[in-house]
Amino acid sequence: MTTLLTTSDVAKIVALQGPRKVFTDLLDYVLADFLRWQEFDKCARVASHSATGVIELMPTADNELYSFKFVNGHPDNPQAGLSTVMAFGALAHVSTGEPLLISELTLTTALRTAVTSALAARALARPDSRSMALIGNGAQAEFQALAFHYILGIDTLHVYDVDPDATSKLESNLASVVPGLRIVRFASTAQAVKGVDIVTTVTADKAYATILTGDMIEPGMHINALGGDCPGKTELHADVLRAGPVFVEYEPQTRIEGDLQQMPADFAVTELWRVLTGQSAGRQRPDEVTIFDSVGFALEDFSALRWLRDSAVKHDIGIRIEVAPQLQDPKNLFNVVRMARNGQSALVQS
Repeated sequence: MTTLLTTSDVAKIVALQGPRKVFTDLLDYVLADFLRWQEFDKCARVASHSATGVIELMPTADNELYSFKFVNGHPDNPQAGLSTVMAFGALAHVSTGEPLLISELTLTTALRTAVTSALAARALARPDSRSMALIGNGAQAEFQALAFHYILGIDTLHVYDVDPDATSKLESNLASVVPGLRIVRFASTAQAVKGVDIVTTVTADKAYATILTGDMIEPGMHINALGGDCPGKTELHADVLRAGPVFVEYEPQTRIEGDLQQMPADFAVTELWRVLTGQSAGRQRPDEVTIFDSVGFALEDFSALRWLRDSAVKHDIGIRIEVAPQLQDPKNLFNVVRMARNGQSALVQS
């Protein structure tokens, strides 16, 4: 039998554990898998693009478990009452192919994306960083703010969005969770990023946008760029990428999808796992600018699904469903149909 987790189930897990423990525990899962990067079967995600958005499949596996995520990105979805990003995924045994878990991954993607951002920033930003500009205040923004608050100690947020209602939503949601977090609204990106330690861009338009330009970058900043995550979608001017070393999750995928897509093929980048394992240097000077060009990678979903599996067991959450048939005779699949006609079952009764 397979465990099914709905969005309500995952929200209940978050409520039971509390946001601080969720972010710190999930970070441990993601870090553990990045540290064994070379054990994974890796490929760039498979994407199907249309005029209105993209649908992607993100698979990976180690020697024991296989996972995939189905995820979309459709910027105009809110006008139809749908989320811009929606996702679900599965975790299965490699040895048999038996599905262990099927779960929503819309809420979980926001959690794991925020954790990956904070993990990269912990390795690349100045250790004394306490302020962050959050450009783009949509569905991902609260999760980014909370992860950076709980994991890095960020206590001041400069916020800006082209939609003032998005910023008001962000302020209200954060005030209900972390009343002491200082939030300052600004009227433009240029104003919001001035004087901060970290800049996080998480915008949704599927376009060659220029959210950050080179003249906005100050010595010592860490840039956490999330919104450039498919071909034809960017947030950073090329001068920003030239301002300091660029770090990525999985280079073959980021060169196609990230802000890196606008740079020549020989533009040097470093995969994050190399920094986390000590094989490559991260930040080398306090005044150095570091850039994390993040597009999201399947390993992060693998980690998140492992965390969901363990959390579901711990809290006895989710329902057991029959996805793969447990047959009385594994070689006689048609018997399921034949016996159903007689009101009987050819399945193993659990």
